This record gives sequence, C-alpha cells and structure tokens, in this order.
Amino acid sequence: MIMPVFAANLTMMFTEWSFLDRFDAAAEAGFSAVEYLFPYEASPEAIQARLTRNNLTQALFNMPPGNWSAGERGIAALPDRFEEFQTGVAQALDYAEATGVQRLHMMAGVADPADAKAVASYRRALDHAAARLAQKGLDLLLEPINGRNMPGYFLNSFDTAEAFIRQSGHANAKLQFDIYHCQILHGDVTTRLRQALPLVGHVQIASIPSRNEPDGEELNYPFLLSELDRLGYQGFVGCEYNPRGSTTDGLHWFEPFKRP
Repeated sequence: MIMPVFAANLTMMFTEWSFLDRFDAAAEAGFSAVEYLFPYEASPEAIQARLTRNNLTQALFNMPPGNWSAGERGIAALPDRFEEFQTGVAQALDYAEATGVQRLHMMAGVADPADAKAVASYRRALDHAAARLAQKGLDLLLEPINGRNMPGYFLNSFDTAEAFIRQSGHANAKLQFDIYHCQILHGDVTTRLRQALPLVGHVQIASIPSRNEPDGEELNYPFLLSELDRLGYQGFVGCEYNPRGSTTDGLHWFEPFKRP
C-alpha cells in the first residue's frame, strides 16, 4: 500500500493548545505532518524549531491573504493589489525556506469570476507566484472553495481551476483537491478525482455537510482513501476539519494511520 501521509491542520485541529504547542500535540497524536492556514503570527525560527523537535514535515500553508479579520480571503484576483501580492509571495518564501514546505496555496480573494479585470489579475498573480516558487523548486496550489463556506470567492469551480492551471503553462502549478469543497460544488468526487489526479498537488478531507471528522455522513472515506492508494497518489492528505469535541477524542478514524 502507498497510503498517503496525513497532515493535521493546526488551524482547525488541536485548538485546545496555543498555536506552537499544537505541533507537539499533533506529533503526540501520531501525525507525521502538519498544515495550517497561515504561519505569519509566529516567527519562522519558532516554527522550524517545533517541526524539528517533533520530526514533523510541513505539508502546506497559504500565502498572506490580505486583511483576513476584515473579511478578505486572498488578493490574487484583486486588480489593485498586485504590489502587495508580490510582497506576500516574498514573505511566504521566507517561511518556506525555514519550514522546508514544498507547496504553497495562493488564495484568490472575493471577486466576480466573470469580471475580466479580476481574471486578468488572477492570471498575472499566478504567473508571478509560479515563477517565483519554481526558482525554489516549490509547487503553487490553486484551491476551488465553495460559496457556502466562503461567499463570493473568485475560484469557485474545479473546472475553472484546472483550466487556469493548464493554460498557465507552469509545470509547478497544481490543484489543491479538497474533497469537502468538491462534493459541495460538484459531487461525483471519485470520477473527478480520477480525471484530475495528474494535476493534483495536495488533497484535503472532512465530512460533508458538517465539516467534522472524516468518519461518516455523505461520503465513504474508507473507499476514497483506498481509491487514492489505488491511483498511486503519494502526496499529503490534509485533515482540514472541525473536531466535534476535543481533537484527540475524535481521532478514532486515524488509528490505522498513526506513526509509531
């Protein structure tokens, strides 16, 4: 079996601990990798130290999203923010160097996907980020996000994301395949996963519709995880879900996959 490596999402999981202590908690729970939305409130050195002492791999994090607390969800598709976007790419690369991460997610932002200026802005941002990341041997990830969780998000279709990737011509531009978002946006997850796999750089999971532990509700995750194995996917599977109760109490599903 090739079974992919699971990455605990430290923005949503282990929130009973402070951010840096979540690295310790994830390792204690048996995870060998972590991801999170943003690292920027901690220093690169502090994160690097937690990764090293816990023998954890940094799987993923996002580039700076603009003013998150004010409702911004990325700035790549915002025509007047390109200079700020460039600064954010540089900042993300500083954290990438410290953490050893091999892939970064570029958030699109809240914008009309039919707006030609937003489309042009997004393409420009994609080109810039992919080129900068390629210099460091890193992948750039694009993630479609459903409008229920993120109203008005520019990149709200897997078809559109795949088209941006193919048309970009950048070999390091990849699809962030969040199964939760895919099911809400399109359904037919297995067929879409099979078709998109050559473009997939990262996978994420959660139950649907509650976005809790991947142990029930609409989707059969034992089947989907076996399908990833059958397809030969060797990347990370990010656990981007909200635990129903305490994080550790909800990890029964993870028992077969824990590292020793």
